[in-house]
Amino acid sequence: MVLFFYKLSIMNTQIDATLTGSDSPVGGLARYISYPGFTDAYEFLSTDGTLHLIIARNNNGNWTRVAGTDPYFSGWVAELAEQVSA
Repeated sequence: MVLFFYKLSIMNTQIDATLTGSDSPVGGLARYISYPGFTDAYEFLSTDGTLHLIIARNNNGNWTRVAGTDPYFSGWVAELAEQVSA
């Protein structure tokens, strides 16, 4: 039961996040979300609305991109995972 309340409180929390862009850092907000087929997922939306990224932990416990805008940098998955896991 404690885990349920913990995840519920996380789902309502947004954190400031920054990803490395090609020209400059891309700032935005990340939040815990529910995503079909995954137990842990986070959504990042840039402040200017140009970048959307959803990452989730796969069955092996590794973070992977499951949705978002194209093109994207593969390094963003690791960057976002590090920030939401801190």
